[in-house]
Amino acid sequence: MSFDILLSPPHMGGGEFSKIKDAFDSNWIAPTGPMVDAFEAGLAALTGIGHVAALSSGSAALHLAFRLAGVRPGDKVWMPSMTFIGGVAPALYQGARPVFLDSRDRDMLIDLDLLSEALRGTLPSDRPKVVVTTDLYGHVIDPVAMRALADEHGFFWISDAAEAVGSKYGMVHAGKGADFAIFSFNGNKIITTSGGGALASDNAELIARARYLATQARDPAPHYEHTTYGYNYRLSNLCAAIGVGQLEILADRVAARRRIADRYRVGLESLPGFRFTGEYTMMHANRWLTTIRVDPALAGVGREDLRLALEAARIESRPLWKPMHMQPVFAKCRFIGGKIAETAFATGLCLPSGSAMTDDQVDRVCDVIRNRVRAG
Repeated sequence: MSFDILLSPPHMGGGEFSKIKDAFDSNWIAPTGPMVDAFEAGLAALTGIGHVAALSSGSAALHLAFRLAGVRPGDKVWMPSMTFIGGVAPALYQGARPVFLDSRDRDMLIDLDLLSEALRGTLPSDRPKVVVTTDLYGHVIDPVAMRALADEHGFFWISDAAEAVGSKYGMVHAGKGADFAIFSFNGNKIITTSGGGALASDNAELIARARYLATQARDPAPHYEHTTYGYNYRLSNLCAAIGVGQLEILADRVAARRRIADRYRVGLESLPGFRFTGEYTMMHANRWLTTIRVDPALAGVGREDLRLALEAARIESRPLWKPMHMQPVFAKCRFIGGKIAETAFATGLCLPSGSAMTDDQVDRVCDVIRNRVRAG
């Protein structure tokens, strides 16, 4: 279906094309080049994480993180159930066994109290090699608390900050403090390289190893020499040129999405049974997507009623991520927790949040929702 208002379309700033032209004029097209170097340096400066490898996707970054963490067949990888499959499938590439944890109710991030309790109550043979946290919809996990758990229990912490470029917890950018952080620049993210991602770490040797593995693990030689296998995971110089331009306007994009979230809140928060995803005092979320949860007993309508009403008005919206432990492919995996993630999926809706949205467009979305609620 064609929509008049999309959920989260790309938003160019105007300076990207000149950087693409520079790449063309220099004939640095692919696989790497000066724009890749500049993009990696820009991401390191933004995040405060020492070293960055620009890659073809966030999932590629996560796969490399698992391999560099030494994940092997049968190892346990713990992660939130409320996430996108791209944040889980790379564990399967390494033969790992996912274990899913429930969310905390306010912001739907992994429940660190639940994680701590589960770690202390789990036999050493069942403890995780890696714990992945997901900064869902741009909300950020507490890095101090998470780092303390990783140090206490001896697992690798991978921060899946795919949705959280530009988000901070206090003065700390999403992903800082983790052993590895991954970012996504897919076309629907707050900034984009058309398709792309990045792996970041304060360990220079590991990022150098990531670049090596991402370019087919080619050893230095006049011919193709390989002592291990790698992947075709590097970002092209052309895509990186887009990213360099997008980094220049990231602060504006974060501010725009936060304004959109605030306008939705003014327009809809007074409706019975409506809840917006909360933001803790120390958190400065990029508000990649504005999300609501609707109690049908109070609102008189459910999430799906609203989604269909918006669709009929040619407005794109989407249910929250379906928890991984509810997905058929992971039906046999262990799940720790209660019903928070399940309830959030059943009642939650992502509203259009593109940073180019006008006030009139946000108001139009609100009008459709209010009219549907009034209709019952």
